[in-house]
Amino acid sequence: MQFLYEPIGLSHFLAVGAFLFVVGIICMATKRNALGILMGIELVLNGAILNFVGFASPYFREDNLGLDGHLIALFVIVLAAAEAAVALAIALNFYNNHATIDVDKAQELKG
Repeated sequence: MQFLYEPIGLSHFLAVGAFLFVVGIICMATKRNALGILMGIELVLNGAILNFVGFASPYFREDNLGLDGHLIALFVIVLAAAEAAVALAIALNFYNNHATIDVDKAQELKG
């Protein structure tokens, strides 16, 4: 029961971030459709964001507020949103042309 009263530290952030990262890598490696791969990419980015926020804790630095990691995380979130919008547009266009989102069918697009 002592585990329930333990304060949240850096190890908790790193463990959850590493778990999200590994699940995202596995998702990208095993999925065949484009949407599954996009979900894996988002999980990898969210794992990295969680590590940035964990390392930006003010307990590690007394001279500043520790907002560096939060600003990097915000920048990564904005880039991930733009990446998701472009990737979904590509997936929709591919689906309209080929009636599938299976990435193995993308071999037809090569010149």
